[in-house]
Amino acid sequence: MTVLSDATLVLPVGVVQGGWVAVSAGEITAVGGPERSRPRDPDVVDLGGRWIVPGFVDLHVHGGGGQDYGGARPDTAGAITALHRAHGTTTSLASLTTAPLDEMVRSAAALADLVDAGTLTGIHAEGPFLSPAHAGEQDPAAMLGPDPDALDRLVRAGRGHLRVLTLAPELPGALELVKRAVEQGVQVAIGHTGASYERTLAAIEAGASLATHLFHAQPGPTQREPGAVGALLEHPDVTVQLIADGVHLHDALLSMVFRLCGAERVALVTDAMAAAGAGDGRYRLGGREVEVRGGVALVEGTGAIAGSTLTQDAALRRTVDAGVPVAEAVTALTSTPARALGLGHRIGALVPGFTADLLVLGPGLEIDGVMVSGAWHRAPR
Repeated sequence: MTVLSDATLVLPVGVVQGGWVAVSAGEITAVGGPERSRPRDPDVVDLGGRWIVPGFVDLHVHGGGGQDYGGARPDTAGAITALHRAHGTTTSLASLTTAPLDEMVRSAAALADLVDAGTLTGIHAEGPFLSPAHAGEQDPAAMLGPDPDALDRLVRAGRGHLRVLTLAPELPGALELVKRAVEQGVQVAIGHTGASYERTLAAIEAGASLATHLFHAQPGPTQREPGAVGALLEHPDVTVQLIADGVHLHDALLSMVFRLCGAERVALVTDAMAAAGAGDGRYRLGGREVEVRGGVALVEGTGAIAGSTLTQDAALRRTVDAGVPVAEAVTALTSTPARALGLGHRIGALVPGFTADLLVLGPGLEIDGVMVSGAWHRAPR
C-alpha cells in the first residue's frame, strides 16, 4: 500500500487540506482528511501540501508529439498517449477527422485494436455527417449525408469501441441517425453545424447528449435565433465541450459558460492535433495540410483553425486564471467527461474503489506526478 499524505485534495465534496489518499493494487482504497487516521505502516509519500486531483479525461484528441491518430499505428498512438499522459491525461478518446468513408473505417478498425490492447479508451468519429457550410478544419469534400449503412460500417469497424459520433442535426435523416447510433451504444455529439434552435432540441430529444467544441464551427446565438449554441447551453442533459486555449474561446466566455451550465455540464477538451508538445511547423490533420505559428494551427489555404496545440494541464491553468475555482475546473477535466463516457463509476474522482488514476500538482497547478492504475508514470519530486 502507498499513502500520499499532507496533500490538498479535490474531492466530490470540495477541497480538503491536509488530506491523504491510500492506493493498493491499482485502486484507491481510502481517502481521508486531517481528522481521520491514515493506514499504519504503509509506504508514505509526503507531498508537503501539494494538490492531488483525479487524472484528466479528454473526450477529443486528434494527436500530439508530432503524430496524428489518423495513421492508427501502435507506435504513433503510443507517442500521442505518452505526450498527453505527461501533461495529466490518463483517459482519452482518439478522434478521427472526416475523411473518405473507407479510410475512416480502416482507421476505426486499427484504433479498435489499440483499445483492445489498452493503449486507448475509445474512438471519437468527428464526422463524416457534418455540414460542409461549417466545415472548419474538416474536409467538406469527404462529408456525407446521414447514411445508416455508413454508420453501421463505422460501428462494426470499431467493434464496440466507437464511443462518440459528431454530426450536424440539420442534415436530412440526421434525427433518425441519432437514434440509430444511440441504440448501438454510441454517444452523439452535435457539432460542425448551422442547425436551428428547434432542430437542435429535436436532436437532443432523439438522444444527442454532447456538444463538440461549443461555439467553434457553429454560428453563435442572435436575438431572433438562439441556434444550436443556445439549445446546447440551455438543455440540462447536454455536456458541452470547451477548448480553453484562448484561441477557440475568449476567457470571459469560458468563465461565463461555467456560470451558466455549472461544472457538472462542462467537459474541457484539447482538440489537440499533432503539434501539441511538438512546436511550430507544418503538419497534417487528417488529410489536410496545417501550418502552426505561435502555437495556433491553421489550415493552409483557408485560414480555418485546425484543432489546438493544447494540453489538459494548460487548460486547467487557463480556466483557473479566467476566474473559475480550481475545484470546478478540475471537475470539468475529470468527473464530468468520465460521466459523459459512462465511466463515472470507476474513474474521474478520488473515491475508494475507483481506479488509482491521479495527479500531483504543484502550487502553480503544474504537473508534479502522474499515477496510472496505481503505478507512477511520473513520480513526484
